[in-house]
Amino acid sequence: MVVDAQRAITLGHPSYVWRSGQERRLTLIRRYVPLEGKAILDIGCGLGTYVRRFRDFSPHVYGMDVDAPRVIEGARRGTPNLTVAAAEYLPYRDGALDVVVLNEVIEHVGDDRATLREAVRVLRPGGAAVIYAPNRLWPFETHGIYLGRRYVFGNIPLVNYLPGSLRRRLVPHARAYLARDIRRLTQGLQADTLVHGYVFPGFDNVAARTPRLARLLRRVLYALEGTPLRVFGLSHFVVLRRRSDPAPNQGSETPGAGDAR
Repeated sequence: MVVDAQRAITLGHPSYVWRSGQERRLTLIRRYVPLEGKAILDIGCGLGTYVRRFRDFSPHVYGMDVDAPRVIEGARRGTPNLTVAAAEYLPYRDGALDVVVLNEVIEHVGDDRATLREAVRVLRPGGAAVIYAPNRLWPFETHGIYLGRRYVFGNIPLVNYLPGSLRRRLVPHARAYLARDIRRLTQGLQADTLVHGYVFPGFDNVAARTPRLARLLRRVLYALEGTPLRVFGLSHFVVLRRRSDPAPNQGSETPGAGDAR
């Protein structure tokens, strides 16, 4: 498909194909969150790559994205249940879903706090929100940078270690998070943090060029995920579990929203 460059920079590049990095992230999700037969929503679904893979576990899988051309293209390719919507205003009623996935999404939304509130709102009690988000301790900025009006694509070293105000000037199009930022982001939600870990890259692009180097990088860095050095991983991996409402919630259905099932 033809990708609008400016929209891709602003909104990110949702997975276009399924590779080992995506499969590894799915395996990590399934370690903590059952998917079989569940109502699942992928926020920021792009073409629906994760939606199609989640359908191997459940027929009740939905995707939404603010980028209409990608959603239309995903539907044209045969991915069902895709919707154009903003993450801050999910078109689902309260408690409609079992699992909500935000894979490298919250760094791009207009309001990350509102997005997580919405994700928790649409979960049933006991449901899970799964979040992958850029880690500011990863030594490369993966979203590229702006030098004045010129955009420089690629993995730029050490940008994430700059003071916040300077980083925002270079990377106004994407956030990166420290652990304390994640804690602040989830504080006060009707959910408990079940897991807060880290994941290193899949190195699929490296594998396509130099398989031996990719195997070495994976062996070394994946081993670090079980050590204190995991805090330097590419992304935070967070699982939130929705609490029961403290009291019955009357009249909570979102106007115009349908049951996810």
